[in-house]
Amino acid sequence: MELNGHLALITGAGQGIGQACAEVLASKGADLILIDKNPETLSQVSDKLSKTARHIISCELDLTDEKRLREIVEELKHKAFIDILINNAGYDRPGTTDKIDTKRFLEVLHIHLVVPLTLIQLLLPAMRSAGWGRIVNVSSIYGLIGGKGEVAYSTAKAGVIGLTNSVAKEAGTDGVTVNAVLPGLTRTPTIENFMAEKYKLPIIENTPLGRMGEAAEVANLIAFLASDEASFITGTAIPVTGGWGI
Repeated sequence: MELNGHLALITGAGQGIGQACAEVLASKGADLILIDKNPETLSQVSDKLSKTARHIISCELDLTDEKRLREIVEELKHKAFIDILINNAGYDRPGTTDKIDTKRFLEVLHIHLVVPLTLIQLLLPAMRSAGWGRIVNVSSIYGLIGGKGEVAYSTAKAGVIGLTNSVAKEAGTDGVTVNAVLPGLTRTPTIENFMAEKYKLPIIENTPLGRMGEAAEVANLIAFLASDEASFITGTAIPVTGGWGI
């Protein structure tokens, strides 16, 4: 799964699955553009990876600022060909159907759907012209099975799967593959720091492998999908859940 000569843009790269993606792709030889809105964690990841002599560009950015997002990506496009896109950034606004308000619902849809669509619109044309490209969208198992109290997040992640399939159909004849990964309960700072044990334990009990996943286990799949070894895989939505949800 060598990625020498490729340039990957990763959103939400400052922690969790995004950080793991940066580490795994760098270990495979890829150069990186790391985007995150948290300057502290982004700097830590960038500094750590710079020791491996990878070429790294770090961009502190709130992805919901669409004007600034477009400006930065247009500038980056003029400097180098970005041929791998990892749409990972996201956040949650928990709430049941009867309690979540429209504003919070739309905030979740924006970060999980509008931002990936914008980045795809900006980067896909060059990939198609080059005859090679990889787009990997991070969805969730909730996009398939739903989640109680997670109506916004589940809806957004289901939309990611639809976006993935549609773009895959459009871009396949030009050598661009588009896939989604569907993590289950995964050990990230957000899960560790903000998810109560009473919510984690029932999921682990219903996971055949009997544990939560590690961010690197998701990132390893993403790196595979970004490589030439996955050249005949497109339009897929692959769970990484330890069997939770089957």
